[in-house]
Amino acid sequence: MRKTRTAGRLQALLTVVLMAGVLGCGGPGQGPAPDGGKADTTAPILVDSSQSATEVRAQGPVTFRVSARDDESPALRFSWTASRGTLGTPSETGTTSEIVWTSPPCAPLGTVVTVTVTIANGGEATLSKSFTVALNECPAFTAVVAGSAYTLALGNDGTVWAWGDNSEGQLGDGTTTSRATPVPVSGLTGVTAVAAGASHSLALGADGTVWAWGYNGGGQLGDGTRTSRTTPVRVSGLTGVTALAAGFSHSLALRNDGTVRAWGANVWGQLGDGTTTSGGAVVQVSGLTGVTALAAGAEHSMALRGDGTVWTWGNNSDGQLGGGWGSRSTAAQVSGLTGVTALASGTYHSLALRNDGTVWTWGANWYGQLGHETGPYGEALAQVSGLTGVSSLAAGGAHSLALLGDGSVWVWGSNLSGELGDGTTTRRATPVRVSGLTGVVSLTAGGSHSMALLGDGAVWAWGDNRTGQLGNGTTTARPLAVQVSGLTGVAAVGSGTDHSMALRGDGTVWAWGDNTWGQLGDGTATRRATAAPVSGLTEVASLSTSGAHALALRKDGTVWAWGYNRGGRLGDGTMTDRASPVQVAGLTGVASLKAGGTHSLALRDDGTVWAWGDNSYGQLGDGTYTARATPVRVSGLTNVTALATGTVRSMALRRDGTVWVWGAGAGTGSGQTTPVQVSGLTGVIAMDGGEFHWLALRDDGTVWAWGDNLHGQLGTGSSTSEYRPAQVSGLTGVTAVAAGAVHSLALRKDGTVWAWGDNGHGQLGDGTRTWRFKAVQVSGLTGVTALAAGFSHSLALRGDGTAWAWGSTAEGQTGDGTVAALVPARSSWP
Repeated sequence: MRKTRTAGRLQALLTVVLMAGVLGCGGPGQGPAPDGGKADTTAPILVDSSQSATEVRAQGPVTFRVSARDDESPALRFSWTASRGTLGTPSETGTTSEIVWTSPPCAPLGTVVTVTVTIANGGEATLSKSFTVALNECPAFTAVVAGSAYTLALGNDGTVWAWGDNSEGQLGDGTTTSRATPVPVSGLTGVTAVAAGASHSLALGADGTVWAWGYNGGGQLGDGTRTSRTTPVRVSGLTGVTALAAGFSHSLALRNDGTVRAWGANVWGQLGDGTTTSGGAVVQVSGLTGVTALAAGAEHSMALRGDGTVWTWGNNSDGQLGGGWGSRSTAAQVSGLTGVTALASGTYHSLALRNDGTVWTWGANWYGQLGHETGPYGEALAQVSGLTGVSSLAAGGAHSLALLGDGSVWVWGSNLSGELGDGTTTRRATPVRVSGLTGVVSLTAGGSHSMALLGDGAVWAWGDNRTGQLGNGTTTARPLAVQVSGLTGVAAVGSGTDHSMALRGDGTVWAWGDNTWGQLGDGTATRRATAAPVSGLTEVASLSTSGAHALALRKDGTVWAWGYNRGGRLGDGTMTDRASPVQVAGLTGVASLKAGGTHSLALRDDGTVWAWGDNSYGQLGDGTYTARATPVRVSGLTNVTALATGTVRSMALRRDGTVWVWGAGAGTGSGQTTPVQVSGLTGVIAMDGGEFHWLALRDDGTVWAWGDNLHGQLGTGSSTSEYRPAQVSGLTGVTAVAAGAVHSLALRKDGTVWAWGDNGHGQLGDGTRTWRFKAVQVSGLTGVTALAAGFSHSLALRGDGTAWAWGSTAEGQTGDGTVAALVPARSSWP
């Protein structure tokens, strides 16, 4: 399958142009020779020309050389141009010039490309010469699939093309350089299907073999190693395959006998072999036959059987397996669902298309990705309302897409990066139509971007583009720190999911980034790419923001809140979103605050803790699972000095240096409803929580971490999750920590910042988008006094009162004026 030429490939020809001309001839602008004599009006004479190749079958270099003479001008000037491809730096003498030209990977049929050298003498008389090289014709795309932040396309000639994030080699071009336009996957032909995971890729050959490349930390490449690959390797011992699916770190294959094979990460039982043992060996999914289609979420798997039933296994933290809770390592049928013809799986949600053209969903619903407003989870099946005549589905990180029989596309769910393509960044819990897009034949969705393949072979894309995953030749990420525009005198900073905040020394609060739910507090729902003041809020002593709401503590000990109010997290007795600050009811004498992903915490000056908001996992700590729109006291907790929160869990530091936790992941079942002590952890002076991981700073300057570690956010040097605190490798002298969704930050006493974990958006600030499993220094940033971490961006406050940001710019959250694409645009192909 590899390194073979496909028959019938067309060629485009670089046209030969040979012309000699004499410029000037006494006309305007033709002055005398420098020595006062007559100008040299005779063109140079071409003595010799050569090229290293006359045709290029793949992207590669061609060397061109020319020599010329001119009796009156012994020193000639050479100028090279090319309308396609890339020119290197020429090597020249007074009479010769040699240059290396790198061809494009292909060219459209009928394209005329000119690469020309112009030779000039002292009198500006010139001679021009061009060369002939045959190139491959660019294939038409027949299928497109999206990974987390990159895209794969299958050509009609069996080649595979890729663009976007390449931090783990998932583009398969032999490098780790991200690409904003398509490049061919090295040495791969005869492919009939492709699949894309978080950062690994799969291809199915016409002979039933499977090839894989990219990240391999969980053994998801299936070659028996944990070594990442920048070019394809064959999955060991696997033949007779007819279809593929890829999760975050696991892979699935459907064989022609109707059985399913799996390999890679298996922490949640997503391989379906009855174990939770990860590895690169291919295993059979237990007890499953008659399968016709597959789908894979982040850590769960789905299979459609020929009888129209759906079977699921793996992680069930958000109800994505359909019915009940608790992860499973073997396949079980989704009850009450029949007549299914197609499946799709997002990160933590699932979709099914029935033979009557209706769509059914279950799992996570934080952003309305299930197509209805039923709270953050929907483990029970529910129909997407108002949607019929559907022919196919796709699911992204937290958004969903449906293609109707008339070629129109309808979308719902998260829209933080414009991934719904409706010209806004407003999340949608019911379907809306993608603007100006018709004639679509297939869909795909990445973490925060979406793509459509049209009947004419054109690819259209919209949403997040920080790694070039839209394929339009541009990017909008910030992998190095940039100063927040127009903001000085800053005393503290904070980060939400996709927005940022700063407290100035004068007691005012400023905000920028996503504003879908009014979380910028300026009285509008308009996102801001530069900082603007929060309305009517002065005398602020501290602030906290997370998810899509914000909290401010005034100097009089009262608490004010604004933004998203699902579950009552604003504490004003309602569940109404607020675009400007409202006072939290009945709460005074507050010393500090912490905003969680779904709830809020306050520490009073008497050492007690108060909580309000969503309580689905017991994160309020009052012994119940009842949501609260006004504060309630956390049970049995006194002498507290600091707080931390995750998405659905809470943490408190007591005066004796012990740490106490409650909510999801703190106990068993649905969640721990009252605080329990973290065993084996003492001497703690500070802490923070990410989406599903925790950080604790001890008084000896070391950092300890536990929880999910898929992206390396624990900093232990591996991707193995830890359920007891483990020390972050090689990091000492730390004075502060901050946790993003799946990345972590530490401030050392020398004023430098160190980061580890997910880096797909450049949020580690080291100039790359490579995940780091050990701490690396943030480039070019010193004199830092405080930190904050958002979902996929980071903030630092310097001693001079300036704020600096890096990472995702999708909502303008870096504050330097950049944002993402909100409506579909055609990708640059060819």
